[in-house]
Parts: sequence; structure tokens; C-alpha cells
Amino acid sequence: MEQANEQPKRQFVNFAFFKTCPEWRELPEAERERGKAEFAQVVKAHSERFPILPYTLVGARGDCDFMLWRISYRLEDFRDMQAELNGTGLGAYLETPYYYLAMTRRSIYLDPVHPEHDEDRTRIIPGKKAYLFVYPFVKTREWYALSKEERQKMMNEHIIVGNKYPSVRLNTTYSYGLDDQEFVVAFETDKPQDFLDLVMELRETQASRYTKLDTPTFTCIAGKIEEVLDSLAKTPKKEALAHA
Repeated sequence: MEQANEQPKRQFVNFAFFKTCPEWRELPEAERERGKAEFAQVVKAHSERFPILPYTLVGARGDCDFMLWRISYRLEDFRDMQAELNGTGLGAYLETPYYYLAMTRRSIYLDPVHPEHDEDRTRIIPGKKAYLFVYPFVKTREWYALSKEERQKMMNEHIIVGNKYPSVRLNTTYSYGLDDQEFVVAFETDKPQDFLDLVMELRETQASRYTKLDTPTFTCIAGKIEEVLDSLAKTPKKEALAHA
């Protein structure tokens, strides 16, 4: 148990987005299947040591095909796993157009509605919802010039709006000095319509005036690693070809 004067251990968080090269889809089906099996085996082996959640973006976004949400207390875990993924048959045909690194930490803003939320946000426990919405986030420099009281007042409004959508769970991670953005936010939900309505309502809050960057936005569909990799390409069924 942590002592009162000790800082809680914080996690590294990585969102790795992958895109398959067109040449991979030209390979014989058996070779593609071997590459996917090798890739899946690496994911499963490392999942025994730290959380890894796979998601597909096929059909939702054109510039990346799938994503691995990885959470670990060691930055070296991401390095070691990525090296093994690169050595698989599938890894040879993958690009990483987006790759975000962040860490957990306690928020400096208090929740006026649910103060119990402020206790400890240094550990992410994914809810394993059907959908995940991810984007990098940067505030304007004018935001940081405001007093702590002014920022808290605007964040109160922001938090109250968020609490109106209990089906949407927010995971905020911090990238200051680690990556190009300041935050990476990940919203878990089973109801995409609630997330859309939440974002629309947040646009009307005062804090939104101080947003500098909140794109690209990724709509991710959860699945087992085998399901996610199978979404990359499927051979049409013979019945479908017969009626083409």
C-alpha cells in the first residue's frame, strides 16, 4: 500500500496506428495468413505482461487500418514489442502513420459534481467498450496565461457537460515533453451517438475557445487481435463471386 507522502506510480500509454501497404494484399492468401498469425502471437505474448487492446479502423478511416492501445509502467515494453512486430511477416508490410505517446497523472482540476473522480487517475483500467474515439489535443498559450481560478471555472462547465453522458468514459493522458501534443484523449463507449452529442455540446463551452488542436480524430472498433487482423482483407465467398 502506498504511503501518504509517496507519489503514485504512473503509466506510459501508447496509441499505435498501423496501415497495411497495398503490396501485402497482393501476396498469396497463405502467406498473408502466416504473417497475421505471427503478428497475433506477438501481441498475445506481450499481453501477458501489460494491457494491449486491439481495434480496427477499416471502414471508419482511410489512412490507417488498425490500432493497438498499449499501457505499461515501462517505456521499454513498447520498444521491445514493436521490434518483434516489425520482424513478423505482416510487420514487413506495415506503416505507422500515427503513433502517440503519453503518461497518466492526476488532473489539476476538481470535479464539482463527482469529487470521487479526482482521487487517482494515474492508472488506466480500460472498460472494454465496443468503440474508442481517440485524438491528440493541444491548448492555446493564452489558456496557460489565465489564472488557475479562471481555468477551473471554465473546466467546471466542461466537466458538468461531460457528466451528462455517463455512457461515455474519458481517459485523459499527458504528453508534455514526451510527444508533439499536450494530451491524448480516449473516449470509451457503446453508444457512438452519445459521443457525437457530447462533442457537439462541448463546442459551446467557454473552454473550447482555447483549443488549438483536436485532430485527427480516430473512430476505433474493438475486437480480438485475430478479428482485427482479419478485417484487413477477406477473400470474397464463392457464392458472392458466382452472382457478380
